[in-house]
Amino acid sequence: QLVESGGGLVQAGGSLRLSCAASGRTFSSSVMGWFRQAPGKEREFVAAISWSANTYVAESVKGRFTISRDNAKNTVYLQMNSLKSEDTGVYYCAARRGAALRAGEGDYDSWGQGTQVTVSS
Repeated sequence: QLVESGGGLVQAGGSLRLSCAASGRTFSSSVMGWFRQAPGKEREFVAAISWSANTYVAESVKGRFTISRDNAKNTVYLQMNSLKSEDTGVYYCAARRGAALRAGEGDYDSWGQGTQVTVSS
């Protein structure tokens, strides 16, 4: 089970930190990812992190978003800085077994319910 938190309303240029708490699986051996879905658009990849903290970040957020994890707390984070209105959407946490960092939705076998992020301009 994956449970996201930390979403909310923020002004453009502001910051938010999303959290995703995992239970019921071997968190430390899973790749964790963040995806987002803007209104009227398909869900898109944001970032992923391996158990050893290797990361893969989408070009659209590189330099502004940072993914990290705390294996002792079974939690993955997404630090979002310099937010823009186009970052608005529902952010989903996802998990996949193995070590390969992937950006495809089909590569992930567990999903959270999502948390809303709204950036006002």
